[in-house]
Amino acid sequence: MKRLLITGGAGFIGSNFTRMMLQKHPDYEITVLDKLTYAGNLENLKDIRKKIRFVKGDICDRKTDEKLVKNSDIVINFAAETHVDRSIMDAGAFVKTDVIGTYRLLEASRKFGVDRYVQISTDEVYGSIAKGSFRETDPLNPSSPYSASKAAADMIVNSYHVTYGLPTFITRSSNNFGPYQYPEKLIPLAITNLLRGKKVPVYGDGLNVRDWIYVLDNCEAIDLIVHKGKPGEIYNVGGGNEKTNLEVVRLLISHIGLDDSYIEFVGDRPGHDRRYSLDSTKVKKLGWKPGYIFEKAIAETIDWYKDNPGWWKSL
Repeated sequence: MKRLLITGGAGFIGSNFTRMMLQKHPDYEITVLDKLTYAGNLENLKDIRKKIRFVKGDICDRKTDEKLVKNSDIVINFAAETHVDRSIMDAGAFVKTDVIGTYRLLEASRKFGVDRYVQISTDEVYGSIAKGSFRETDPLNPSSPYSASKAAADMIVNSYHVTYGLPTFITRSSNNFGPYQYPEKLIPLAITNLLRGKKVPVYGDGLNVRDWIYVLDNCEAIDLIVHKGKPGEIYNVGGGNEKTNLEVVRLLISHIGLDDSYIEFVGDRPGHDRRYSLDSTKVKKLGWKPGYIFEKAIAETIDWYKDNPGWWKSL
């Protein structure tokens, strides 16, 4: 029996991953650690609450980390401050959680000799790319306090592998979407606004390009990396769905049966990267490939928010 510690497991990706791991590995003993900030929600784990051990706590707290890591074989760190706009307003909170919190987890993992430490990162650490796609060996060039804090965490994780031999893994995914996503990111914000008859704010000219991945595809990739990845390696996980923000918003509007009058262009965000793109060849060689068609996954995501108004309206 493997003992798995999932930090940030009450958040968007973490809760979907926890649910999937229970289904795929019913013999695993799973502990979820979450601070339950605005984006962490116990409602996200309601259907599986009795099947896991939940601990409310902060990854920045050494005693909490050591207590939980001591009894874990695998540590997967989803815990992070993640919203770019919030990082522009309060960079310190991102440095504390994303950098210091990661350091605390790494120290505990080194002290107690975990079998695997997995850091969940982002494509934003690479910065913007005009042509082609980023590979794992490309230099990091983060633009926002959020992406800078994640890049710093990645560097610390790598140093613990090189210096101490800790078996670390880093995953860098493109933009996730799907159920349980807090309505501040583009897709859930647009859906919940449209369902309430409100306009959708679009930064600048709306032509910034993002690669989108359905959250369950990302979770499948992470699970594969946990079990088949090579220690010390980094794995890009892209959905292969590059769309401008305007294309995504118009698709959502079309699905919900509205028109372009629900688009509201607003002033651009400072340091707004123009395009992200990932080369996912490395993780595909492990046997992964996206299983969801973008348009179908978008439709299913819209349906989830339609069917669960109590979840997002309370937020």
